[in-house]
Amino acid sequence: MVIPTTAVFAAFATAITLAVLMWVLWPLRRQRIGPWVAVVLVLGVGVLALYRLTGTPAALQETARAAPESLEQAIAQLQAELERNPAQPEGWALLARSQAALGDAAGARQSYARAVELAPDEPALLIDAAESRALADPQRRFDEQAVEWLQKAIALHPGHPRATWFLGVSQRQSKQPAEAAKTWESLLGSVDAATARSLRVQIDEARAEAGLAPLPAAPAATVAPATANALTVRVALDPDFAARVRLRGDASVFVIARVPGGPPMPVAVERHALQDLPLEVVLDDGDSPMPTQTLSTLQEVEVFARLSASGSADRGDGDLESVPVRVTLPSTAPVELVIGAPAP
Repeated sequence: MVIPTTAVFAAFATAITLAVLMWVLWPLRRQRIGPWVAVVLVLGVGVLALYRLTGTPAALQETARAAPESLEQAIAQLQAELERNPAQPEGWALLARSQAALGDAAGARQSYARAVELAPDEPALLIDAAESRALADPQRRFDEQAVEWLQKAIALHPGHPRATWFLGVSQRQSKQPAEAAKTWESLLGSVDAATARSLRVQIDEARAEAGLAPLPAAPAATVAPATANALTVRVALDPDFAARVRLRGDASVFVIARVPGGPPMPVAVERHALQDLPLEVVLDDGDSPMPTQTLSTLQEVEVFARLSASGSADRGDGDLESVPVRVTLPSTAPVELVIGAPAP
């Protein structure tokens, strides 16, 4: 049976529409999956119906002759369309997200820059563009242009959590720990108790780097219970490694979960003393240093432990990491990590 090209194109367009809506509405999924699916479907049908009423359905006949057979082809066609008609900030932003999904960080950075040129006063776009520059950098650093965009986003939307978090990250990267701590402290009154608890860890580390005292102890009420996708992690030192290596007594152990293949910033992290090994911890949303991304929103993470002589969560010379373990969430089985064990 031969499927008409118009049907193929319509199906592809429907899939792209639903994919975009799923991406845009993803934050809603952390509440309940049912309402999220319903909203995606209703909006998807609404978009297609609106196009039938006000768009140019006849144009499908011509476009369908070159209907893409893969995401790569769809991106190539979108790029060609943007070259013909470049004044489309939404198109450039969609291209950037697609390129990022395929791992083309440099292409995403360039496409976001074009989008910002056309829509310079959109806070969400400015933040995405700034993040894309950090992801395209080998050291994952926010450069001068990225910082300028973050500052503008905050000026347009004061207190924006994601922009404020990234601005603090850039300040700490630039050896301005006191400024980073102050920037992050401004978030404490606007985030939930679990996020505030993990954010305070980052703030206290930055304050310590700046020679400042830690924040006053948080009220007991701010301690949050375990959340969805909580992970039990067991960490130990390899006996042979411990026998032949002399470790500093003030070294720290960081238990870290991050997005596989994503940015180096953890989605959950806990710090413990070397003397605590072997130890068992539970990573949950309360351990997330990023207000915009928590364990309960993810389907998969990479978990590992880092032995840090400097006491900093950022990887440094001489630090030692366990072999990372990729975990599909939710998971009830404990994750076993051994620092110093040879890679399999």
